[in-house]
Amino acid sequence: MNASVRALTECNAELARRTIESDSAIDQHESAIDGLGREIIQHRQPAASDLRIVTGSLRLATDLERIADLGVRMSRSVISLCTEKPLIPEVSLPRMAVEVESMLHEALDAFVADDASKAAAVIARDHVVDDISAQIFCELFTHVVGNARCIAQVLWMQSLAKHIERIGDHVTYLGETVVLMVRGEDVRHCAKLGGFMRVVPNHEKN
Repeated sequence: MNASVRALTECNAELARRTIESDSAIDQHESAIDGLGREIIQHRQPAASDLRIVTGSLRLATDLERIADLGVRMSRSVISLCTEKPLIPEVSLPRMAVEVESMLHEALDAFVADDASKAAAVIARDHVVDDISAQIFCELFTHVVGNARCIAQVLWMQSLAKHIERIGDHVTYLGETVVLMVRGEDVRHCAKLGGFMRVVPNHEKN
């Protein structure tokens, strides 16, 4: 993802192409992890806590592979944008990408350290990415109003923003999986109150 954003800011189509080419290696790693996980489940029949770790690791691998796929989509958009005459001043795309990349590093660190609190902090940052995404939409809308010639470029930029936002969603899923692996708590359907998460009782869900 970071390489895709750098390719955008530098208008570097070659870097974007190299990012696309690296996707096959990610796919191979994901397939290898999936195969190993299935083998462990089938032949070793792990106990409940160990099974949670194995299935959680498979979920992590899947989300990481999807993050890589979104990076490929971003790079393809960058290649198209690089053929356009630059008309739009820099918007907040790099800032959103930096935030998401920081969250990704924190989520992976939480996984390595078995740190559910750090993973929960990653989940709590998801709204920051959503806020920046909304800001980017407003910035791009302003450019369209001021210069109708840049509509096509605005659409490409908005697509990039959506890809980064979606990567942020997958990073949030990583955090949720780490919490599940460490604490055994499913926080996918939690309410966030005052920066803290709590499990929503059944009578509050309706």
